[in-house]
Amino acid sequence: MTIDLYTWTTPNGYKVSIMLEECGLDYNVKPVNLRENEQFDPAFLKISPNNRIPAIVDHDGPDGKPIALMESAAILFYLAEKTGKFLPTSGEARHRVMEWSMWQMGNIGPMIGQLSHFVNTAEEQIPYAIDRYLNESARLLRILDQQLSNHDYMAGEYSIADMLTYPWVKPAFDKILLLKKDEMGKGTSISRWMSEIEARPAVQAGMLTPNIE
Repeated sequence: MTIDLYTWTTPNGYKVSIMLEECGLDYNVKPVNLRENEQFDPAFLKISPNNRIPAIVDHDGPDGKPIALMESAAILFYLAEKTGKFLPTSGEARHRVMEWSMWQMGNIGPMIGQLSHFVNTAEEQIPYAIDRYLNESARLLRILDQQLSNHDYMAGEYSIADMLTYPWVKPAFDKILLLKKDEMGKGTSISRWMSEIEARPAVQAGMLTPNIE
């Protein structure tokens, strides 16, 4: 049995393809073309009612029955528990992974996502909005850099927390550092962390999924 991955070329989509590659799971890629508004297709909405990617259908779910899941963190938690990988089963180590995973979902993704929208997509350039999300993104990256100065990875060992965070930090880090170096510092720990993650074959493959020409 394989897993169907509904995805597109976005940070949230890359999270799941990285995890699937890291876990060595068989999966079929089902591109959902956001430029063509395919996320509103009724068939896709049955899988992802929030009309967002990523989503999966695991045809070998709990009790051997298919299960459809949306939301990137929920999917990574599910895959971690399915395979017993990248999420400790108990104790402080598990709580630390949960802590930093929630930090990504509630902070890094929304803030960098809004920054990208107001800089790259909004029809009108609104200085207040750009400054707000730029300053908050820089603050969060400073926190991440500090955490990584004392840990190899976000929660200690390489985990789903890193997979959730890396696809958002990778495209934004250099630009934010250039604009907010005084507030962010040098970001050397983030640079080291990104280099180590980028060297992983599963990450390289996941960041190329889906392969859209």
